[in-house]
Amino acid sequence: MLRETLDSDLKEAMRNKEALKRTVLRTMLSEIRNAEINSQTTLDDEGIISVLTKQVQQRKDSVEAYEAANRQDLVAKESEEINIISVYLPEQLPQEEIEQIIDSAISQSGASSLDDMGKIMGLVMPQVRGRADGKIVNTIVTSKLRAL
Repeated sequence: MLRETLDSDLKEAMRNKEALKRTVLRTMLSEIRNAEINSQTTLDDEGIISVLTKQVQQRKDSVEAYEAANRQDLVAKESEEINIISVYLPEQLPQEEIEQIIDSAISQSGASSLDDMGKIMGLVMPQVRGRADGKIVNTIVTSKLRAL
């Protein structure tokens, strides 16, 4: 279903002569095809969301690098690409909800120190995959485990 939406939006972007959107959608469809070739399976919506999330994260990393290099033109381009891709991703969880999920995982696992970080991340990430940035989750988990 998500693939059909991407294909349809690509055709629409081509008709409307939206160059950046067309390029981004072509890149996303190409990345999806590459992931399918690597896994030798057809990706479902969850797999496609995983690919799109990875692409957004790569662009966020690029934005940070471009900001450090004071390249505002490239920051604007990458940010626009993030906005285009984000339309196809599930709505992001608010921080309060992420914290509730983390608190639940901590109490469920009996975590008591930073040594339990992997255990907590293993419980939390499947619940928030595609709906929360892993760096944000990592930061919250770290601060909560340090407070124990």
